Amino acid sequence: MIRTGLLLAAGASRRFGPEDKLLAGYRGRPLVSYAADAMRAADLDDRVAVVTNDAVAAHLQGFRIIRIEQGQQSDSLRAGLAAVGDPDRLLIALADMPLVTTAHLDAVLKLARDDAIAASHDGSTALPPACFPRSKLPALATLKGDQGAGRLLRDLPQDAFVHAPDLLIDIDTRHDLTN
Repeated sequence: MIRTGLLLAAGASRRFGPEDKLLAGYRGRPLVSYAADAMRAADLDDRVAVVTNDAVAAHLQGFRIIRIEQGQQSDSLRAGLAAVGDPDRLLIALADMPLVTTAHLDAVLKLARDDAIAASHDGSTALPPACFPRSKLPALATLKGDQGAGRLLRDLPQDAFVHAPDLLIDIDTRHDLTN
């Protein structure tokens, strides 16, 4: 079974300000380093990261880097899909979620089945990290505009989720760095 990780690190950081939020310091390290470290240690055969900034790519040793121009959320997802080939499982994580652990990534990966998506849940919303089996990858490729995979996660049954409300924060603003 081929298990590939896809780290989406190409966001526009519009609410954060002019600086790339993934390079901002969070607890003494660049924000992107947390998601990268968790994915490096996860039970994966391959790791791909989609970036718009070469300075972010410098923190992603061990990943195949896909460089894209700044665009919409679905652009980075489609670029990643084109790069990963045809894995049995595709684990998608976001680079602005610093508290997600390797154990959480592995739990989501393990929960996915050949015909069933697995995702994270914060108690009220389905979120990435999420794992898509090969049979569900074509649905990801149809997403357009500023849509991420969230639309495909909303209607999953409760047994498709790994619950981790304390881990699923994402950093969108400078204020979020202090929480």
